[in-house]
This record gives sequence, structure tokens and C-alpha cells, in this order.
Amino acid sequence: MKLSRFTAFSSSLLLGAVLALTGAGAAQAAETAAVDYVALGDSYSSGVGSGSYDSASGDCKRSTKAYPVLWKNANAPSSFAFTACSGARTGDVTANQLGPLSTATDLVSLTIGGNDAGFADVMTTCVLQSEATCINRVNQAKAYVDSTLPGNLDSVYTAIRNKAPNARVVVLGYPRFYQLSGTCVAGLSENERRAINDASDYLNAATAKRAANHGFAYASVVPAFTGHEICASGTAWLHSVNWLNIGESYHPTAAGQSGGYLPSFNGAV
Repeated sequence: MKLSRFTAFSSSLLLGAVLALTGAGAAQAAETAAVDYVALGDSYSSGVGSGSYDSASGDCKRSTKAYPVLWKNANAPSSFAFTACSGARTGDVTANQLGPLSTATDLVSLTIGGNDAGFADVMTTCVLQSEATCINRVNQAKAYVDSTLPGNLDSVYTAIRNKAPNARVVVLGYPRFYQLSGTCVAGLSENERRAINDASDYLNAATAKRAANHGFAYASVVPAFTGHEICASGTAWLHSVNWLNIGESYHPTAAGQSGGYLPSFNGAV
């Protein structure tokens, strides 16, 4: 029954567009947009790097500019729960974030897995140590993605499905961090930047496979971020290393949330 309700919501978005073209009120479409939405995940979902943090969220740093809030503002779901948290790993999601899920939940979003794979330590190693040490640490992270991360993802995905059996679950990936070739003042060699990008692709591929195995949708953000990576000639949608606010380093800016994550999520909903 709830799946048909979600289908009705999707249909209402299309109907709303048609009605708007004919001059009918959008309020009629909004009346049928009764979706219960829960946003889970790590800092890429909580909005670290985009500013405008809700002080009540404490160290979770949930931002009013994060893609889940932007989607909520644009679509007015009947309920919205935002439990994504900076620094979250798969075990943190299952232990601390699933409370709002229920049989009434229609839509779930999340980004997860980067912290399990040691993303922060990879970037710290690459910024502070040699090229050889950086690439070795990247390879260790990729080995973890092969050996351990799939089971961790299975655990969190199974927990989500058990608590929200009727929901459409959208798993979003991570961007490539660097534009390659040419001059870059990010402090890393071309080989290091390439290795980091390859590791991001590796993590995304593993995540997409596990999501598909659980019947979840996977939304890549790589196309949306192309041309907006660190070192890109245009406006970067990712922070490089920021020694004054180290926690925001390598996270999407507000433009990355609105221009990268939000349309990617919209495309999968």
C-alpha cells in the first residue's frame, strides 16, 4: 500500500508540473504529496562544508543547506526526519539513526561507507606524508573495501529494510575529488590525486553493487561534480584542505549540495 502511495507522490509531481502549465494551482498537487522522508548517513548527507549548521545537532553538524533539507523545502513531505551525522560509520547508522524509520516511511536517503574505509586518514596521510606513503594508504583503503566494507554495508542496508519495508531507499555515492592534468596548488602530486580519485570510484562501485543487491537505488554524484572538482578551472564545489576548519576539508560546499547532491538525488527519487 505504501509503495502505491510513493508512486502517487511521484505522479503528483508530474501532475503539478502539468497543472502549472495550464494555470491550475500547485496546491492541488501538494495535497497528494504525502511522503514520509528520513535522511540518514554521514557528513556528506548532514551537510558538513556547506555552513548554516543547526546548533541543536551538535557535532553532527546538520546543515540547512544539505541536500535532504533542500529536497524537503522543495517538496514539502508530510514528515521529515534528519538523523545524518558527521563522522558516521555504518555501525553508527544502525545504532543511532534508524529511530524514525517505520512501515510508514516512504523515502530514505543516505551516504555511508567513506568513514568505514578510512577516508579521513587517507587524506591526512596524503597531505602530510610522501607520495609513496599516500598511495600505500590508498591501497590499504581499497583492500578494506574488498574485504570488510561489503559486510558492513549489508548490515546497515538490511537494518534499514527491516525497519522501513515499504520505503524507496536511495544510496548516494561520493564525488571524485580532483580534476587531473594541468596546474594544481592543492599540495598533492598528480599520482596522488589520481590514486585518490580511483579510490573514490572503487568505493562507489562497491557501494552501488551492495545497494543493487538489496533492491535500493544508487545515485552517482560524479557526473554532477564533473568540472567542479578541486583544481577545476571553474568553481570548485569541494573544499580543499582548510587548516582553519579542518573538518570541512574535502567536503561539498553549499553549491556542491545544491548543484551536485540535490539533482542527483532528485534523479533517483
